[in-house]
Amino acid sequence: MVNTIDDLDKQIADLLAEDGRMSSTQIARTIGHITERTVRYRIERLLKMGVIEICAVPIPSHLGYSVNADVFVEVEPGKSVTVAKQIAQYENVPYVACSTGTNDLSVQVVARDNAELFSFVNGVLGQIEGVRKTVTSVVPIVIKDVYRWRIPSSLVDAAEKHHENGGLED
Repeated sequence: MVNTIDDLDKQIADLLAEDGRMSSTQIARTIGHITERTVRYRIERLLKMGVIEICAVPIPSHLGYSVNADVFVEVEPGKSVTVAKQIAQYENVPYVACSTGTNDLSVQVVARDNAELFSFVNGVLGQIEGVRKTVTSVVPIVIKDVYRWRIPSSLVDAAEKHHENGGLED
């Protein structure tokens, strides 16, 4: 089910994405034409709909984890979810996803240095029962990550157009 949001919801979500501690009063002041009460209501609605979450996002490089890598894992048939859940338990793994195509799993790994990355991929991931093969790609520069993603304007535009047409398709 797709949740319908409007431009005001998007503006509020974008401001919270920049600073999750921003108060409703400050958001109302920044947007300019709404009350704090409206902002509080909208935030609560977005949270209940599951459109947004407000949380602290640790920055690995600021904590000494200067190496970031994508590890693509091939596993034995029928073991993708089991292996993925096992990999997800490691503290230096911020992201694990089951995928389709050449690789069964996509794993992000953070490490303090290349030796630690090598040791983890070969000595830990490579030894998990069901893992057939790993392919590691060191990521020296991240331009945009999931925490920088914003609600697409096209989604809001489509929802507003749908609402303007009384819910009828063109």
